Amino acid sequence: MKRRAAVIGLGHQAIEDHLPGLLGSGRAELVAICDNDPGILHDRESRFRVAAFTRADDLLDAVRPDFVIVAVPHHAGRAVIEDCARRGVHVMKEKPFATSLTEARELAEICQEGRVELMVTLQRRFDPIYTSVLGLLDQIGTPFLIDGRYTFHTDNPGAGWRGDVGQAGGGCIIDMGYHLIDLLLWYFGLPSRILAEFSATAVPEVGYDAEDTAVIQLGYDHDLYGSLLLSRWAAPKSERLHVVGTRGAVLLTKGRAQRLDLAGALVEELTRSHAPTSAATAQIDYFCRVLDGVRPNVFGPAQHLAHAAFIASCYESKTAGRYIDPKEML
Repeated sequence: MKRRAAVIGLGHQAIEDHLPGLLGSGRAELVAICDNDPGILHDRESRFRVAAFTRADDLLDAVRPDFVIVAVPHHAGRAVIEDCARRGVHVMKEKPFATSLTEARELAEICQEGRVELMVTLQRRFDPIYTSVLGLLDQIGTPFLIDGRYTFHTDNPGAGWRGDVGQAGGGCIIDMGYHLIDLLLWYFGLPSRILAEFSATAVPEVGYDAEDTAVIQLGYDHDLYGSLLLSRWAAPKSERLHVVGTRGAVLLTKGRAQRLDLAGALVEELTRSHAPTSAATAQIDYFCRVLDGVRPNVFGPAQHLAHAAFIASCYESKTAGRYIDPKEML
């Protein structure tokens, strides 16, 4: 029998990933949707032909799903998780896990007390290209240099709630940067020092305060160091992670992982056409297996406290003007 699932928040991420992922799942079925915009809700209701609600608590009481996929603005996520935990409804949460380290700790306690599973959705974890990087890194000797970047251009990086630190918790670091930070922690663990510089001045006349561009310097105790560039203003659109080791390098870009020799020549390459729906379905099916007790939840609150500490260290570093050890924040 399939798990009964609902989607709360019908923005871009839900339309592009979560709803198609549910429709392709062999372990879950879509039974309800929710959005506080009646116009959007009516359009999606007629398309998916499931129960529709403008309030999350009404959906939870009327439908009683096994789990919900929460894809709401950052500041609204906590209330939905609390509503779910009170009712014993499990949660797949669109990144970020929380808007601050304090909130992350509190949400972890809420989920534990409510005895609900929560898994943060990070589709790259379910894409074979990104999984293959772990094996490629083993072939380049001792890694010592990391160069990561995730950039694209949007005409108004301060538009809507994403430009307001009070609602979003931050800008490009906590939002789009969460993907690159997750890859860094997946492949190498939590750094021991972080130094961040960032600004919200690409469009000064708009007056937003969530950073549009950031450079993060980082280092580990074992002579591994590097930097991340994040921007929702700087063109061209790019997503890459370049890791240099004593015997070669690994270059990860969208849909492609390459191992290079010391001179930069290609040794081996894995490619895959962009398949977000496949990865979205895979993570939904994995979560269902977690609920069935046959897979561990390695994407839960305990693991994402490290992400929250990394992000908090960036903002603390900017304020203090020095390196911060994110491990001390845990």
